[in-house]
Amino acid sequence: MLEPGALTRCRHRIHLDATYPDQLAAAPQDIGVKQRQEAAAAQREAVRIRLMDADPDAWVRIAPDEPQRAHATLEACRAGATKIWGAALPPERDTGRRGGAEILLRDAELGGYIPVIVVNHKVTDPGRGATTSGLFEWAPTIDETRKVRSHLRDQMRLAHLYRMLERHGLASPSLQGGAIGYGADCVLVHDLAEILDDYDERFADRIAVARGEAATVPSQISECRSCPWWEGCRKKLEQTRDVSLVASGARAEVLRARGVRTIDQLAAWEGEAPEEWPNNSFHDTVVNAKAWLAGVPLVRRNETVTVTRADVEVDIDMESYQEHGAYLWGTLLNVAGTSVYRPFVSWDPVPTVDEARSFAEFWTWLMAERAAAAATGKTFAAYCYSRTAEDKWLLDSARRFAGVERVPTVEEVREFIDSPQWVDIYQAVDENFVCPNGKGLKKIAPIAGFNWRDAEASGEASMSWYREAVGYDGEPDLEQRRRLLEYNEDDVIATKVLREWMSERAVDEIPHESEL
Repeated sequence: MLEPGALTRCRHRIHLDATYPDQLAAAPQDIGVKQRQEAAAAQREAVRIRLMDADPDAWVRIAPDEPQRAHATLEACRAGATKIWGAALPPERDTGRRGGAEILLRDAELGGYIPVIVVNHKVTDPGRGATTSGLFEWAPTIDETRKVRSHLRDQMRLAHLYRMLERHGLASPSLQGGAIGYGADCVLVHDLAEILDDYDERFADRIAVARGEAATVPSQISECRSCPWWEGCRKKLEQTRDVSLVASGARAEVLRARGVRTIDQLAAWEGEAPEEWPNNSFHDTVVNAKAWLAGVPLVRRNETVTVTRADVEVDIDMESYQEHGAYLWGTLLNVAGTSVYRPFVSWDPVPTVDEARSFAEFWTWLMAERAAAAATGKTFAAYCYSRTAEDKWLLDSARRFAGVERVPTVEEVREFIDSPQWVDIYQAVDENFVCPNGKGLKKIAPIAGFNWRDAEASGEASMSWYREAVGYDGEPDLEQRRRLLEYNEDDVIATKVLREWMSERAVDEIPHESEL
């Protein structure tokens, strides 16, 4: 039996899940997966309360602990219920389909039901051309303010539900489905006619894998990071020196189509990149293969290593909780060999108006240090590692708290982040090195000699710590607040140590690619 999530999952994982269910059940759950599941459950419940409170008489709710949920769902459909929450459809032993929808909406014009799912990610972006409906009444129209943010997983789930409704004569002839995303400000309408053929092909393949009718082999993809089977797969890949260890995902498929199956074969590649190579450096991939064979964790691109330095340097690291807000702006001020850590934090659970206060204090302090350096004729630079998140929350905070005292305008933020004084050390690492094991700060900083004090430190772990620190699930935990501040301080120190190492020692410690 397959739920729709399997349609976008690793084929080999489906085989292992189906073949060894007891081992799967006993495997520890990945912390990131657990957090995403909890956040998705909270999103669904928030949407349910909002919709049902707005029109309680219109809804039939199938309780999650209802012992005969599928039977209750079919009864509600046959009774002509207008809106159903918590629908479950009968498992199909012959086809192997299993699934349910947060919402089934009766199609008032054509009859049957339209499946609508609730997800914890954005389903649209600013733009134009998406088809959307309001939350409270199904009325699809072209939206001139939104464009579709594509999520194949959502499309496959809706197609899966359509086929299950179709089996019982309950699918709307409109061939439409909907997705309510993060923010819950509209329903994105999907045209299922465009994806049913792809769905049917995918489902046939995945059910054949689950039933042992189609063979699979391991290959490294992004999903491996959170997969319970990864350690076993990794050992097999290392034994065969599989090319996906250094060229994962679609890149490995391109190479295998060219007869390149091992890291050794890739390292020996001569000539131009394959025409169908994805949008990244093929040269770097070959260097990665050579580095893997040599056991080298980092490779220098150039004869010298360069990174921006200044008289006054500030390292910055922001901590956010999902899409709810940025609760901590950590800073490390470095002047004349002295470093001082200063956090700007709100411990009110985000989203909160107190977030504006901590952001305004951070910005005011940062701009004062910038101005003071200029006034005394000193150079100034602020650093982060992978600026995407910091840029997003700088701009979002300026928009959300516009008009609050000392909160900058979007234009002021833009002036700063577009200036040469805002330096991304991640970009500097990419410009100077080929990184066989990834470019994440926790991959690179240890090479420069820095290690985090907390062995469990990670972005995903910090999400759990934050829930406890602010008391989402009970009383606030002051120890977890200390842990978060220590983790944030280590992040900014790691950026400083990495930058100094790049300036002073990296050229002597890291081999040039020509030496491999």
